[in-house]
Amino acid sequence: MFRKILIANRGEIAVRIIATARRLGVATVAVHSDADADALHVALADEAVPIGGPQPADSYLRGDRLIEAALATGAEAIHPGYGFLSENPGFVEAVEAAGLTFIGPSAAAIRAMGLKDAAKALMARAGVPVVPGYHGEDQEPEHLALMAGDVGYPVLIKAVAGGGGKGMRRVERAEDFTAALASARAEARTAFGNEDVLIEKWIDCPRHIEVQVFGDGSDAVHLYERDCSLQRRHQKVIEEAPAPGMTPEMRAAMGEAAVRAARAIGYRGAGTVEFIVDGSEGLRPDRFWFMEMNTRLQVEHPVTEAVTGIDLVEWQLRVAAGEPLPLAQDEIPLMGHAFEARLYAEDVPAGFLPATGRLDHLRFADGIRADTGVRTGDRISPWYDPMIAKIVAHGPSRASALNRLARALEETEVAGTVTNLAFLGRLARHPGFAAGEVDTGLIARDLASLTEPVAVAPEITAAAILTAELGDMAPPLQGFSLWGPLRRHARLRRDGEEIAAMLIVEAPGRARVELGGVTLAARLCPEGWEVAGRHPGRVLRTDAQVHVFARQGTVSFEIPDPFDRGGEEAGQGGLTLSPMPGLVREVAVRVGEHVAKGDRLAVIEAMKMEHVLAASRDGRVAEVLVEAGAQVEAGAALVRLEDEDG
Repeated sequence: MFRKILIANRGEIAVRIIATARRLGVATVAVHSDADADALHVALADEAVPIGGPQPADSYLRGDRLIEAALATGAEAIHPGYGFLSENPGFVEAVEAAGLTFIGPSAAAIRAMGLKDAAKALMARAGVPVVPGYHGEDQEPEHLALMAGDVGYPVLIKAVAGGGGKGMRRVERAEDFTAALASARAEARTAFGNEDVLIEKWIDCPRHIEVQVFGDGSDAVHLYERDCSLQRRHQKVIEEAPAPGMTPEMRAAMGEAAVRAARAIGYRGAGTVEFIVDGSEGLRPDRFWFMEMNTRLQVEHPVTEAVTGIDLVEWQLRVAAGEPLPLAQDEIPLMGHAFEARLYAEDVPAGFLPATGRLDHLRFADGIRADTGVRTGDRISPWYDPMIAKIVAHGPSRASALNRLARALEETEVAGTVTNLAFLGRLARHPGFAAGEVDTGLIARDLASLTEPVAVAPEITAAAILTAELGDMAPPLQGFSLWGPLRRHARLRRDGEEIAAMLIVEAPGRARVELGGVTLAARLCPEGWEVAGRHPGRVLRTDAQVHVFARQGTVSFEIPDPFDRGGEEAGQGGLTLSPMPGLVREVAVRVGEHVAKGDRLAVIEAMKMEHVLAASRDGRVAEVLVEAGAQVEAGAALVRLEDEDG
């Protein structure tokens, strides 16, 4: 076993690796960008080395600096985590050339699976079923359109170097193909530096089922499957193991195909073979096809660990250190069911835009696994993925595990930034999902109901007002008045709207709140304010905000500045503002240019995703206030439009 390893990553995966290494007695070296100097993974590691600026290209993607840090600290091996350089064969070769061990597959294996078209051809030769489509080298648009017609619409255009849904477009009709191809190529070129695509037949009732494999370079085993069908725009939201409706015949067929794929490339370490499954007639052994192989540890690996009792990071370290596979195929257990929900800092009502902010409060449910790289007081940075945590629930059955997940989400408390917590909670209680009716279109079909704003109960607002005005303690003379109950106006703000109420303090720990024509009696209990005979949720005040951790999710209110006289904000004068902190990738207009509503004005990159900002009305470009390459804050003015006759 290694004495010391360097972790070439950040956030929750770095923290996850440190936990296993510490249990095995292996020392760890963390690396960090300037933005991560005070990060949790830095605090937990035995040593930490700064490697550059906040942009990944200046730090976590600098293989030379990572290798220098490993050599300088005496590390024997480098664990890449996932993302960044984890699937970069050139980095693997550089690590090995420096006399270090790469904790992962060989450069040759990564290359074999690095491009989707070449990987599919290799898998077909190995006897692994692949999706019908075109994976050839001729990338002329006319030829691709011809091939799409041969495959039969609807088809899916996919970037050969893709991942995470980037460079991917569904096309329903031949007349839409050219525009969709241009869009997919542009996105792929920006994300991967490679605009080549492949064409696949669209599966009508698709399920995304992947098999966890593990090899030692000469042999391989599988650790059963995970169902990752609950997706939004090809981004996984909730994963589970095993797959609902899985039969022994289907599991055996998929497992055998996945192991065959791993053996075909002499795979070493943890990997995932992803399959697309036609679930229209249940799970059948003749209805699954290879999509791609991820030559690294997956984000959703905790659900496999939960149902097998196996620490996959420990296996990675042991195999990389030269040990054989710890267990044979028939020795790998499968116990119960597990779910993983990805908690992100994102604004769901605004279209799931990534968010930033300081985590004023973060608490997870007791008795639940929560893999996180942040803690209370940390900031969600605009430079990296906005994941806050992976919440994992395990139970003896699918129903019990899903119930535990739903309860854990209800008891999770996050304040200081908007999150998708309420959205996850609704998904966990979705009746179709509970019944095992999962496919990749479920979220899209029910998106309106899953994201519909929930009316905030008066008791929640009253609890926030009481905490803002009186706190959660009752000093002996609080509420004392010579002639009667103390009455005062109280106000909060939520989503830009002011909430006015009358607060009447009757005695220490007792009050009434007049709100929207309703009077609510309240008393202070050890658990906080009880309103109208019930506790609406735990309440927390932080600086200028009050947060109520209700079952529906965190409800946050702003405490207005008492010296703020109010009044309407000045009009924005046709300004297009950045909806989030990010990097200006493109400015698509010039001063004097005429634009129509919906025209592309600029492109902002934030949290590894690109967001197109469009004109909100017709007009003429009066000012361009930024240049491509500029880093901007949320609310920064980018472009100002004026009326055509302005």
